[in-house]
Amino acid sequence: MASLTILSTTKPSSTLSFTTPQESKFPAKSQRPFSSTVKFRATPFKVCVFPSNNNDNGAKDDCFSTRRSLLVCISTLPFLFGFHEMEDLSAKALQSDTNTYMLIKEEVRKVVSKGKAAGVLRLVFHDAGTFEMDGNSGGMNGSIVYELERPENSGLKKSLKILDKAKGEVDAIQQVSWADMIAVAGAEAVSVCGGPTIPVQLGRLDSLEPDAEGQLPQESLDAPGLKQSFKRKGLSTQELVALSGAHTLGSKGFGSPFVFDNSYYKILLEKPWKSSGGMSSMVGLPSDHALVEDDECLRWIKKYADNQNMFFDDFKKAYIKLVNSGARWKSL
Repeated sequence: MASLTILSTTKPSSTLSFTTPQESKFPAKSQRPFSSTVKFRATPFKVCVFPSNNNDNGAKDDCFSTRRSLLVCISTLPFLFGFHEMEDLSAKALQSDTNTYMLIKEEVRKVVSKGKAAGVLRLVFHDAGTFEMDGNSGGMNGSIVYELERPENSGLKKSLKILDKAKGEVDAIQQVSWADMIAVAGAEAVSVCGGPTIPVQLGRLDSLEPDAEGQLPQESLDAPGLKQSFKRKGLSTQELVALSGAHTLGSKGFGSPFVFDNSYYKILLEKPWKSSGGMSSMVGLPSDHALVEDDECLRWIKKYADNQNMFFDDFKKAYIKLVNSGARWKSL
């Protein structure tokens, strides 16, 4: 009996802000080599001559079975080689994205200080916050660059200018979309101020036009209105409360403007805006005040006030979901 052996081996390659003028998978590195030895064995091909009388059905069946086995063997070869090539391309793409990701983080860290973090984080929410599940419109697509003149985006030109310098350095080595740049920058802004480390996957495509107006949650909404607005964006009440914790940064009055922690929730429970006057009455937005008056939101506020690690973990998950909302991704 003859045998056919095919050896195939490839080498490894490698802040939430509502409409207000105030500031306020990362691809896992997979380098495992893909090496496979596949052996096929087939009997020698037979030349079949059938008698004219149709009595030798056993011979026919044996011959057809042999031919089918050989055809399966031959037809499998392109798939195997194609699979190895795709595996190699995927590994190279992941390595490229990893290098670009680290480059973006490095350049962002050079320009985003604690004092600028709140504005950069707000930029994320105003770009991604336009997403609506109905019609699959808006989202994290870099369209904010066309929307800076809108009243709700007042003050964001400065934050975008900060990132423009970092983006120029990255683009000189590897072109990156505004959507990716802003998503990573927001995560770095949180980390710079002592918050959780948030991995961000790359590959978003930029929009070539602005998103529709009126898509951001209004700061004057009550709790039911906020929950409904976030629901249309695919975000739960828990995620609404977790993302609202971004207001701990900036000039909203929730603790230090330069420290990302759970002070937002502790101060919400104190309700300082109900005092008779002074600076305490100016703490937070109407939308912040509304959360603590809602029983469902209040449960999460109390949990995050008591457990900063829980807040960090839930904020990280909600942030990743937010910056992936409505994103269009490039293909390999």
